Amino acid sequence: MIVFHNHWDHLLAEEFQKEYYRKLREFLVEEYRTKVIYPSMYDIFKALILTDYEDVKVVILGQDPYHGPGQAHGLCFSVPEGISLPPSLQNIYKEIENDLQIKMNPSGDLTCWAKEGVLLLNTVLTVRANQANSHHGKGWELFTDKIIELLNAREKPIVFILWGNNAKAKIEKIDNPHHLVLTAPHPSPLSAYYGFFGCRHFSKTNNFLKSMNIPPINWQN
Repeated sequence: MIVFHNHWDHLLAEEFQKEYYRKLREFLVEEYRTKVIYPSMYDIFKALILTDYEDVKVVILGQDPYHGPGQAHGLCFSVPEGISLPPSLQNIYKEIENDLQIKMNPSGDLTCWAKEGVLLLNTVLTVRANQANSHHGKGWELFTDKIIELLNAREKPIVFILWGNNAKAKIEKIDNPHHLVLTAPHPSPLSAYYGFFGCRHFSKTNNFLKSMNIPPINWQN
């Protein structure tokens, strides 16, 4: 039984009973039993636990968790305190510093964003060690589709930040004119110079929130 202790409990209750999720759960039980899987099974749903449905101001969509030891802890792009910044997160910090003219701290833990209303959601919530995208197509995409659909249905405005092709694939789920959708290439070193740097998504997000009389995000970690 998965318990979030917030509005996600009743919003997602039916999803956990569906056939695709039952198959996904069976797959995950075997994966965690026989292989090294990230994040810890206790952190799979951390993003939903930390950011309640009613509190979401911004959604940042990632692909799947980091697949190196000690990195993934249930929040996309985030790593626990004391872990070196992965290249994508380094590039995110560079963009924030250039966009907002602030200095980021060396910590890669983005829990403070989650508590401010930034839902740090991967499109796939688990991964095998050292095998990026290894849990793609197992059912997580259907689960995160449902989360996006629920948020899209909300009347209170949300900023959806979609970086990279996996995230952009969700754009068809977001058609509510109350919301703002921002897209850019992934912050990975392979694509950051093709439009991620200079996207100014952080100032654009805060300008939109303020225009809707919603308190902006403090992006300084």
